[in-house]
Amino acid sequence: MKLLFLCTGNSCRSQMAEGWARHLKSDVIEPYSAGIEKHGLNPHAVAVMAEAGVDISGHTSKNLDELSDVPFDVVVTVCGHAHETCPMFPGDAKVIHHGFVDPPKLAANESEPEKALDHYRRVRDEIRAFVESLPEGLA
Repeated sequence: MKLLFLCTGNSCRSQMAEGWARHLKSDVIEPYSAGIEKHGLNPHAVAVMAEAGVDISGHTSKNLDELSDVPFDVVVTVCGHAHETCPMFPGDAKVIHHGFVDPPKLAANESEPEKALDHYRRVRDEIRAFVESLPEGLA
């Protein structure tokens, strides 16, 4: 199953979801991630994923247009903005929304770096739990 995790900037949540899917479900899911825009790979997302044993440091931020030739079976929007602006997909791609809060937005008001990273860790763990439910959780 070709599955796309779609977010606004493909910098954090969608990247973590792709990383978890590659790590946990590569036998049943061919995961991709992209954004409505490209914001670059978030270094805090890379750091907290590495803490959990998943290396996403080689990922790149991609725009949805860069994957236009991939026939997706499922598209999961992981943020509200991507869900609201999600384009139509050719073929039979099933579009599902499973939103997660934005770690950079939550961390922006933290004065201590460790407390800021805690927001990333919480969302990382929520994304892992969702990915663990796949593909059955897509019904």
